[in-house]
Amino acid sequence: MASEPTVALLYQALKPPVYGGVSKPPKPGGYQDSGADIAYTLSQTGHKILTPISSPDPRRQQDWCFPDTEEGILAAIHAGATHLWANTVVFAEHPLQESGALTPYEDRVKVVGQPPLCVDWFDDKAVLNDKLRRRGGFTLPRAWSVDGTAETGGQGNLETVIASLAQSDYPLVAKPVRGRGSHGVQVCNSPAELRDHVNRFFNETSSQVLLEEYLHGEEGTVTIMPPDCVDSRHWALPPVVRFNHVDGIAPYSGLVAVTANSRAVTKREMEADESFACIMRECEEVGVFLGATAPIRIDIRRFREGGRFALFDVNLKPVCLSFLVWERRFL
Repeated sequence: MASEPTVALLYQALKPPVYGGVSKPPKPGGYQDSGADIAYTLSQTGHKILTPISSPDPRRQQDWCFPDTEEGILAAIHAGATHLWANTVVFAEHPLQESGALTPYEDRVKVVGQPPLCVDWFDDKAVLNDKLRRRGGFTLPRAWSVDGTAETGGQGNLETVIASLAQSDYPLVAKPVRGRGSHGVQVCNSPAELRDHVNRFFNETSSQVLLEEYLHGEEGTVTIMPPDCVDSRHWALPPVVRFNHVDGIAPYSGLVAVTANSRAVTKREMEADESFACIMRECEEVGVFLGATAPIRIDIRRFREGGRFALFDVNLKPVCLSFLVWERRFL
């Protein structure tokens, strides 16, 4: 009989690398909040959790998770972890991918999370957008990529895009290609607003910006689970819809709790509106296409009120899910 899993949560202590002048801003606290939620929930349901201190305090999120540095990961393994829950943002050079010090343990320690190379590639929204369009079969808003590097003309590239747009194309949403939540996302209603916002990116944080058609209808998000012992394919959890937007954008969850602007779609609502089932199937196909090995969250929004949904953001970063889903997959 296999031994009981001993789970250690990892949080984001490493700053993501810079790619061509583009960096993903780390989340304050490094996902320790959701990591503590997961670890505490598991501990309260009879499962063995490994924590950095022997008696973690439920009021202190830092008591529950190990840093995702090589030293932090090794500390968890040496303390007896059999499963590392990577509640962090991984990348190609991450210790989980590159550390030779972890090689002796790769046959006996399992990792709950996405493959670092997959995240490294598809965390770029422009790259992923292009891949989904080339694959076909997905409902997506119109989009334009703007590159502020000198090699592609910098300001001229932005002006070329602006010149190609008609007034009817506005409003547009401008966002960084490697972003977190609604950080840096803005609705732009005119060429002047667009120029000002994109140039601010170029000057401060990012050399690449993605522009998307603004979707005017209801917004939501769908969590896609990977195959498990029950389902042989990727499968969708019921959608969650969002409301109380600020200037057309859902506020960052670190500022406004999701319980204040989100709710689950009811079974009756889904039965009455087939657009929910249609977009859930598309989201499942995204999971299959990406080969996701852990939960991903896909943001959706209707083109207009009562209309069909489009996929507008695929998130490979950590998704806090219930213990029951984890139990179904791993125990």
